[in-house]
Amino acid sequence: MNILITGTSKGIGKAIAQYYLNKGYNVIGISRSAKSIDDDKYTHISYDITNDLHDLIYKIKNICPTIDVLINSAGIASMNHFLLTSSKKNNDIINLNYNAVFNLTREIVRLMTKSKQGRIINFSTIAVALSLEGEASYSASKAAVESLTKTLSKELAFYGITVNCIAPSPVETDLIKNVPKDKINKILEQQAIKKFTKTDDIINIIDFYISVKSNMITGQIIRLGGIN
Repeated sequence: MNILITGTSKGIGKAIAQYYLNKGYNVIGISRSAKSIDDDKYTHISYDITNDLHDLIYKIKNICPTIDVLINSAGIASMNHFLLTSSKKNNDIINLNYNAVFNLTREIVRLMTKSKQGRIINFSTIAVALSLEGEASYSASKAAVESLTKTLSKELAFYGITVNCIAPSPVETDLIKNVPKDKINKILEQQAIKKFTKTDDIINIIDFYISVKSNMITGQIIRLGGIN
């Protein structure tokens, strides 16, 4: 199985990549940073996916003509009041969290349609369900990803491609390291399960989504932590 994962330099993306490498899968990782995983089955591409993707897709095709699984893990967050969020920061968040997902997915789907099968997994956040204060841009970008997930699940079903989404509660990564502890605790208190999501929890959902037994699972958003 050939898996393409974005955001593999650290955090969730790197953990996912390492897990599937340990299972013997071929993994292509993309991040702005240099290679951070040493494995014979791992190929790293240093690339900014908010840029034009022509050169990136050319490199991917030369590495592997088909992609079985695309995991759109790369993302950024910013906890600022709406009135204190600059246009540049808003654009940066939208460009990486949504536009890059849309553009890369479109290109990879063209590879998946050749084999009439594929799995696409996107990432959202509980910030969408909770309408968290101070995360207007982040929540909006991820709400767009949720909507994209549902629409693509219908448009791509004909090609045997499923599209699903994971919306974790807070994960202890660099993404939230600058968020005040009291704000994180406030989020956790709103969950049915009042604790951080672990990378193993996320990988468990990915395993479910990409299983050969999950051919009928598409257009779903699983929210970890018990968020309605």
